[in-house]
Amino acid sequence: MENEAVTFREMRRGDKKIVMEMMRRFYSSPAVYTSGSEKIFAANVDNCTGGSNFVEGFIFEADGKIIGYGILAKSYSTEFGGECIWIEDIFVEAEWRGCGVGSEFIRRVAEKYSGKILRLEAEGKNSAALAFYKKFKFKELPYTELFLTRGEIVGKN
Repeated sequence: MENEAVTFREMRRGDKKIVMEMMRRFYSSPAVYTSGSEKIFAANVDNCTGGSNFVEGFIFEADGKIIGYGILAKSYSTEFGGECIWIEDIFVEAEWRGCGVGSEFIRRVAEKYSGKILRLEAEGKNSAALAFYKKFKFKELPYTELFLTRGEIVGKN
């Protein structure tokens, strides 16, 4: 498989079914802390393909077959004083892992967003992912991330 050409393109509406299937596997793996939902997966693809200014979706293909996807989110970091590109999802089919697909995606993101801060999250126990990201010079931040889901009332028990 390493000698087959992998192409990268923007996600399209017609990719929704296969990307959602990949998301189901990705979000049920130890790589992600939360499990997502069909509603979230659909919203992710819809936002990637619907012209949102905050998110971009990419498809990885080999021989006309989708073998993975990546999603980026845009924000601003007051801590770093600049625009931030979050690498939200990188999913590569098992038989293509270790073939350079994820590495090439990160290189393309770094080139496209040269001068921007690149950030990502990894499950702390996922040593393979941590080693992978560190080879690109990503550094760990000693934070505990907190979140509030939509619809929860702030300050109420």
